[in-house]
Amino acid sequence: MKALLFRLLIILIPILGFTQTATITGVILDANQEPLSDVSIKAGSLGTTTNNNGFFSLKIPSDQDLTIEFTHLSHKRIVITVNLKNGQVYEFNPLMNENVEQIVPVVVIGNSRKSVEGVTTISPELIRTIKGAQPGVENILKTLPGVNISNELSTQYSVRGGNFDENLVYVNEIEVYRPFLVRSGNQEGLSFVNSDMVQNVDFSAGGWQAKYGDRLSSVLDITYRKPVSFGIRTDLSLLGGSVAVETMSKDSKFSGITGLRYRNNSLILNNLETEGNVIPEFGDIQTYLTYNFSDKFQLNFLGNLSLNRYEFQPTNRQTNFGTLQDPVALLVFYDGQEKTRYQTTFGAFKANYFVNENLTLKLMASAYHTTEEEYFDILAQYRLGEVNTNIGDENLGEVEFSEGIGSQLTHARNDLDALITTVQHRGDYKIEDDIDNEATIEWSIKYNREDIRDRLVEWEVIDSAGFSIRPPNFQFPNEQPYAPFEGPLTAFQNVRATNSVTINRIQAFAQWSKRGLLGNHEVFYNLGARMHSWSVDSEVPNQLGETSSNQVVFSPRGQFAIKPDWEKDMLFRASAGLYYQPPFYRELRDSSGIVQPNVKAQRSIHVVLGNEYSFKIWDRPFKLISEAYYKNMSDVNPYTLENVRIRYRARNNAKAYAYGIDLRLNGEFVPGTESWFSFGYLKTEENIDGRGYIARPTDQRLKFGILFQDYVPNIPDLKMYLNLVYNTGVPGGSPSYADPYDFQVRLRDYRRADLGISYVLVDREKKKRNEYTSRWKQPFKELSLGIEIYNMFNNQNSITNTWVRDVYTKRQFAIPNFLSPRIFNIRLSARF
Repeated sequence: MKALLFRLLIILIPILGFTQTATITGVILDANQEPLSDVSIKAGSLGTTTNNNGFFSLKIPSDQDLTIEFTHLSHKRIVITVNLKNGQVYEFNPLMNENVEQIVPVVVIGNSRKSVEGVTTISPELIRTIKGAQPGVENILKTLPGVNISNELSTQYSVRGGNFDENLVYVNEIEVYRPFLVRSGNQEGLSFVNSDMVQNVDFSAGGWQAKYGDRLSSVLDITYRKPVSFGIRTDLSLLGGSVAVETMSKDSKFSGITGLRYRNNSLILNNLETEGNVIPEFGDIQTYLTYNFSDKFQLNFLGNLSLNRYEFQPTNRQTNFGTLQDPVALLVFYDGQEKTRYQTTFGAFKANYFVNENLTLKLMASAYHTTEEEYFDILAQYRLGEVNTNIGDENLGEVEFSEGIGSQLTHARNDLDALITTVQHRGDYKIEDDIDNEATIEWSIKYNREDIRDRLVEWEVIDSAGFSIRPPNFQFPNEQPYAPFEGPLTAFQNVRATNSVTINRIQAFAQWSKRGLLGNHEVFYNLGARMHSWSVDSEVPNQLGETSSNQVVFSPRGQFAIKPDWEKDMLFRASAGLYYQPPFYRELRDSSGIVQPNVKAQRSIHVVLGNEYSFKIWDRPFKLISEAYYKNMSDVNPYTLENVRIRYRARNNAKAYAYGIDLRLNGEFVPGTESWFSFGYLKTEENIDGRGYIARPTDQRLKFGILFQDYVPNIPDLKMYLNLVYNTGVPGGSPSYADPYDFQVRLRDYRRADLGISYVLVDREKKKRNEYTSRWKQPFKELSLGIEIYNMFNNQNSITNTWVRDVYTKRQFAIPNFLSPRIFNIRLSARF
């Protein structure tokens, strides 16, 4: 830890920063829908007035809560609070009433700039309200079309046919990483993103700009907020808790927010079919600090320390499957234990220099260090047989007649140490002719160094009915038990490798964006390109004696959007580009654990067509978002997916495609709440070694998602949410050693509904309405108490299958590994 901090102090040299700006604009109308001139708009010391057409435009500081007041001599005032990102243009078109005061303490930001870029903006309050079994941003993402999560214990997600490694995640423009050795959702713990600290959430499922990095599936762009006053936010439940503290100095130069989280998944894991002693503890502390040296420059620091501990000593398991007429059960007795630990530290300085109103320069430096251990020795002895179904029998439900008997011994001693350091310069220059015609030029150059030390030792021995099962495609024929086997005894799986790899990367991008008019139609253009050069150096040669390689790729991208001057509020957009995914360490390591330095970048041509239709129903806003996409992929690196562990072949011996359509209807189905219904259709296939196209491991054809909020009309403080997901099954129901061309069995469909009910005891509006608030409530700004029901309908979802042989027929049975059943949770949330 001390060595890492010392390295951070050496490489992270802060320079000057600045105060950034956003713009609020719009047209103010009176009750007769006529433009209202001479309306005074004030935001602190800033101000303007509307012209004869009721139009106004005001530049305000970004990344902070700011109260804006609209006043007029003959109309009642309007007060709103906004928090806009740098460069964001927020359109606010209020109606000023003559006799009713309008106060809107919090505005859910609608970002027109993000809409034309094909980016989905998610309210941070929505993330903090809709918790779920795995709370955080990912819990909301799974309800979006094109995003698939089929494991409630995992924060990993696949987007439009991609895998978990194809998603970019940024926090305050700094790329963040996840642990390398995680193989199951049980081990994962917390997402990097702390939802208590979030200010803005932007998500793109494809066709993103050159300013984002090199991946094939998605971008999640998170911004942590800068506090403007002291405050404390807490959240407690049976699964753990969190606390976030905000502070700001008296001279407003220094501000900071620090979040502490602890999670224990015992409530969920103790309800799984495999019984035993389990210790699933995960915790982290994050901090985001800002210091304003003057109006011209500013320095930020983002830090994270995460400790994950997962220990499991299984004792037994019984899984019932089959049919009512022919029930079958698998009974397993275990001996041994698993110990998994991850410790990650992350630190990043970000300094910006504001040359003038139009030119911004930034310098960022970060370091990520992870040490990971995965140790286990587990002996599993099983019986597979018929179940007693005689009602009233004292042995009801027990295995009576064994069709299969065997054992399995698994062993692992895996260690990994990785240090990733980054230095990056970014800049942007704005060219404004007038409010309806502006252009922006953005650029960056970035250096990455990845230093990874890895030891992989795994073996598995399987014994079925008294004879050892050899690896697939073993050379010697096996006629046991009818004839003796004279070949050597070999473990079913045996992987041993030691790697020491250094990867150096240089990345750069440049892009040009322009907003303007085409006749009476609003248009947006974006053109850009990325360059990515990397070298791989391994101390251990592969089978061909190769230890190093150097490669370069170029990625051009473009976007176009138009908002026609129609009576209907329509937005059309199109984007296309050539996207690459240069291999990360996991993609370089093949199934035997050996690093293949010459693995090339996977290549994909993206085409995305989208439409947004905004309209009103019941005088409330709604939006229908539609997107069609197509990906043509080459130099594909095939992989197998088991739970959340990905094993690559480390060969670019495949090509693939993906296409589909995503639909989302978003709006106020209940006044004052945000809900949406989503639908996605996807088809993705790959062709390995020219053998023909088959479904990829992430070929999830249909997806339905619902995020719905409601409250009791006569008791508006009694609220509820429903988070519902239905995904069709993906390939993955076959043994891991099976040839995917011979075995394309799919897992069962994933169906899950989470329900949350809460009662708001204190909030700002209630305190304003009630002058005589109870004394015990006075310290709270917000306070709510609720219950949550996870997997409300108790659906039996599975993530993988366990394969067991029948000794008589030599048939293999697929026994599903079920996920969590219905679980109840209690939650208390407060803000001081």
